[in-house]
Amino acid sequence: MILGIGTDLANIDRIAGVLERHGDRFRNRVFTPVEQAKAERRRDVAGTYAKRWAAKEACSKALGTGLRMGIAWKDMAVSNLATGQPVMEVTGWARARLDAMTPADHEAIIHVTLTDDHPWAQAFVVIEARPLAAR
Repeated sequence: MILGIGTDLANIDRIAGVLERHGDRFRNRVFTPVEQAKAERRRDVAGTYAKRWAAKEACSKALGTGLRMGIAWKDMAVSNLATGQPVMEVTGWARARLDAMTPADHEAIIHVTLTDDHPWAQAFVVIEARPLAAR
């Protein structure tokens, strides 16, 4: 069953401007060390940050809250599997919200996809509840 869907579109040039103006203050407020390391290794640093920004916005929408009610930017973090597939991990209030919206005897799975075509970065997040296997 689908618990939530969220999407966001971010302007890469806007994120590049914020990075230029606010640098580490912005990076450290919004992105985890893992996200920062990934972005800084990439050729398109601003595009990588923009996709992750969009993913956090999309995740907050899928959680049904937007960026309010106690969710912090770093409560939602994008990393990648060895295959390159992006995955969303939630902690803090975002985790509490996810747990509260997940029915008993189900596990929550967060699906995330990212794309970009300059000057746009886009993310979709779908939160699925799967029944736990019978024991």
